[in-house]
Amino acid sequence: MPVLLVIPAIAGCGSGSSAGVQAPAVGAAKTFQLAGFQPAATIHPGKPTTVSFVIRQPNGQPLTQYKRGTGPHTGIHLIIVRSDLSAIIHKHPPVSADGRISQSVTFPGPGRYRVIVDAYPNLAGTQPNFQLFRWITVPGAYKPQKLGGFHSTVTTGGYKFQIAHLPKLKALEPGFINIKVTTPSGAKAVFQPWYGALAHAIFLRAGSLDYFHTHVCGAGAPNCTSAIGGSRISGTSTTPGNLRVGVLVPVPGTWRLFVQTQSGGKVLTAPFTLKVS
Repeated sequence: MPVLLVIPAIAGCGSGSSAGVQAPAVGAAKTFQLAGFQPAATIHPGKPTTVSFVIRQPNGQPLTQYKRGTGPHTGIHLIIVRSDLSAIIHKHPPVSADGRISQSVTFPGPGRYRVIVDAYPNLAGTQPNFQLFRWITVPGAYKPQKLGGFHSTVTTGGYKFQIAHLPKLKALEPGFINIKVTTPSGAKAVFQPWYGALAHAIFLRAGSLDYFHTHVCGAGAPNCTSAIGGSRISGTSTTPGNLRVGVLVPVPGTWRLFVQTQSGGKVLTAPFTLKVS
């Protein structure tokens, strides 16, 4: 399946848009394709299933060379989100020598899920990264959940994520959201690296499921800056319990921000609903 949309000059995890959404420009990565995409067996909610695929290059050969090293902008980000934005799965699957990617995934419940393959190829003359998309339907009775409005405090796994002040956010303009995170005991959370970053900020637009992804990294961490066109951004965390999350999305609308971080050996996901003008 060809790329739906790629913003050129993307240095971060990138942005993908659906048909009918006006974004800055269409990139040149449409000739990369997902091949052999499949769940390995019938999907049952709450039980592991294997999602596998190969990325085909414009010349028809499997893509086997990906960026490596420290920092989050390497390899493949596999992000799977339910269409009502009530659930997200985030993996960095290994790539076999022949370019095959296989990842065990547990879908939390029935529904339609969008699969986002955010790839960082190590090829001369190509853009830093691009996205490819597919859909997976998990059988069973499914009732979409309402997204709801902005709530300043979200509690997950006993940890509290709190936004004291939400700034006005505009499409294509970098902004920042400061989030305080405390443990179940009320102490400041200590963030541990997870998939190359102290925190991940995954943005998905309600309805169209447009996508962008930024990171919070420690001081001096490489490969942490995300960009759309001439706008660049990266988040920071200089003290325990504090995340300065970079916001940069391609189009206005209602966006779901999934803040993901690891603390105390637990991976935590805190969802916030944001309005972007």
